[in-house]
Amino acid sequence: MATDGDGGVARAPEEDRQPDHSAATAILLAGAAALGGFLFGYDSSVVNGTVNAIERQFGLSDLAIGFVVASALLGCAVGAWFAGPLADRYGRVRIMLVASFIFFLSAIGSALAFSAVDLTLWRLFGGLAVGAASVIAPAYIAEIAPAALRGRLGSLQQMAIVLGIFAALVVDYLIARAAGGASESFGPGGSAWRWMFASAAIPAILYGVVALTIPESPRYLVKKKDIGAAREVLAKLMGRREVERKIGEIVKSIKVERPVHLRDLRGNRFGLLPIVWIGVLLSVFQQFVGINVIFYYSSTLWQAVGFNEGDAMLTSVINSVVNVLGTVIAILFVDKIGRRPLLLIGAAGMTVTLGVLTYCFATANVVNGEPSLGDITGPVALVAANLYVFSFAATWGPVVWVMLGEMFNNFIRASALAVAAAAQWIANWIVTTSFPGLSGFSLGLAYGIYCAMALLAFVFVFRAVPETKGRELEDMDQLRGPREATS
Repeated sequence: MATDGDGGVARAPEEDRQPDHSAATAILLAGAAALGGFLFGYDSSVVNGTVNAIERQFGLSDLAIGFVVASALLGCAVGAWFAGPLADRYGRVRIMLVASFIFFLSAIGSALAFSAVDLTLWRLFGGLAVGAASVIAPAYIAEIAPAALRGRLGSLQQMAIVLGIFAALVVDYLIARAAGGASESFGPGGSAWRWMFASAAIPAILYGVVALTIPESPRYLVKKKDIGAAREVLAKLMGRREVERKIGEIVKSIKVERPVHLRDLRGNRFGLLPIVWIGVLLSVFQQFVGINVIFYYSSTLWQAVGFNEGDAMLTSVINSVVNVLGTVIAILFVDKIGRRPLLLIGAAGMTVTLGVLTYCFATANVVNGEPSLGDITGPVALVAANLYVFSFAATWGPVVWVMLGEMFNNFIRASALAVAAAAQWIANWIVTTSFPGLSGFSLGLAYGIYCAMALLAFVFVFRAVPETKGRELEDMDQLRGPREATS
């Protein structure tokens, strides 16, 4: 330990010292950006409590209700696809504000829907905002977070998502309980399910207000040659000399001055750069394990196997609590254990628990055309479902978002994130749309497919996914997969 002339501990020169508030500032900025994840989670799960009521209100088939529920995801894919290029052109914060406004309009429009068609259109419209927020939040967090904190701060995106899921399920449960059911009249008037959708306007407003309080990303500012503004933002996060070094690294990593285009992601292997393919497949596997079936359809699922509406909604709330606890575990360990080990542990856990669920549903007795879990398989299925949610929440949920925010170099990050996030939303749409039909034919088949996807995800991570723990964003050009690293 260095000492001064009097034997005391030497202090770094003023320009070298980290500001005392730097970690707190980084956490506050990351938390504010992560509110976009709250919109994602809230919109994903607020529909959970409305499914049966909408189905009865508009007389929809299994296929039709699956499309209505999943319609927002198509909008999410489009929003995610265009958010990256738009964020590179207009800035991260401006896109956050636009997303807030669109989501607010969608919440009100969905609440006032007079048919399944316009409800679908409003949810599609709201999906644009959710998809955009899903790209902007991890990009912004990665760009303001120090390397030592980036994993934990990046995990705030998933924490916001799971808190959004939890909040939506609690609101659904409370409204349905107060009204006596999602189809019953609530409050000043209108069916309870309409008020469930209307409640989403509150987080939309909050997101917009918070977006007005945060600075623009320093890396975006450097791209736009506003070095002074970038220096001011970085000065809140690091020492003065470190600021100049970081700006120099950002300038060097960006390399070219023209706007980034999706064609910059092209590579020799199957049309995309290998690192972009890794991001795309991580996103797809995150959804193909079927996690959002739990958060979109869990109330309907548990009613289908013998639970009443109130108990089914309460079970969904319990699932979301487990989801939050698992995410806390991820935040504590993502920068200690690393990204890749957590993904492997999570894929193994999901394979086992989905295998148990597959067995329980495949062997359930069929009563009046519906599967019925017995006194033993019922509790076993509930425990397995919660362990499955925990396995996902402590690993794949947050870690994939962390990696998507940090695995691409500065120049392609926003656009590569857009492609990966769009792939994630399309995969989510495929799973969400197909589940009602698959489960109507066989719940065991549906969960068997998700189990197989979890096993494939384990193999994919083991063979192809690199570790990004502790790397500076400016070093991501040298990122190599595990097979390349050992060759």
